[in-house]
Amino acid sequence: MYNFSRVRTIIDKEWAEVFKNRVVLFTIILLPLIFTLLPLGMLGFFGSNAAMQGGDSADVPATFAMTCGNLPMMDCVKIFMVNEFMLLYLMMPIMIPITIAAYGIVGEKTTHSLEPLLATPITTEELLFGKGLSAVIPAVIATWGCFLIFLLAVPLTGVSKEVMAYIASPTWILAIFLIGPLMAILAVNFAIFVSSRAADPRVAEQISAVLVMPVMLVLFGQLAGFIVLNVQLILITAVVLVLVDFAMIRLAAHLFRRETILTRWK
Repeated sequence: MYNFSRVRTIIDKEWAEVFKNRVVLFTIILLPLIFTLLPLGMLGFFGSNAAMQGGDSADVPATFAMTCGNLPMMDCVKIFMVNEFMLLYLMMPIMIPITIAAYGIVGEKTTHSLEPLLATPITTEELLFGKGLSAVIPAVIATWGCFLIFLLAVPLTGVSKEVMAYIASPTWILAIFLIGPLMAILAVNFAIFVSSRAADPRVAEQISAVLVMPVMLVLFGQLAGFIVLNVQLILITAVVLVLVDFAMIRLAAHLFRRETILTRWK
């Protein structure tokens, strides 16, 4: 059983130290805002530029155009464009925890602030749980918050009801509110594993960023017309992520050697 007062102490400690770093603040605040303003700006541009109202079905992959049904071509183009930008919201739950977790452990190597903590009665599981939550919570809040801002701001761009209905469809609701937290858990445990063995926060962050690749593959797959996200695919992905997250949590706890940290960190 976890001692949640100890876990809360770890979270408070992490936030007090990590949020002093400008790189972390940029990742948590500015990056999500940029990812939110980009699709809004594009939708506003398409909506206000009359020259963009033309076009034919060749403008989007055939596999995706099939999901548009009888919608006007311009609405189909907007849906295709938003579909690509929405994947940015699945990058945030990866990038934010990676940054926090990388600095949360590797940064303590240079300041030697982790050794005294490990000498206390706190268990390895409580330590990793606290560090994990300190990285996952800001990532989930930033992702959900920016997505809600996006949903509230989309009608201001002048999109049709059909486009708005697609944006607020179960596919993306599940992707953001279900897949997002699961990916954050995966990212933070992978980052904890990497950062516990790296000597520099930037190196740990760069290595951990490999988790962005699956999202990029989905992005390019959609652009090429090979992948079309739907509820079924999202649910299958969620089940796989639950299993992978469980395995990563066990692996991170097993490989985090507190005795080695106490005796060999210099």
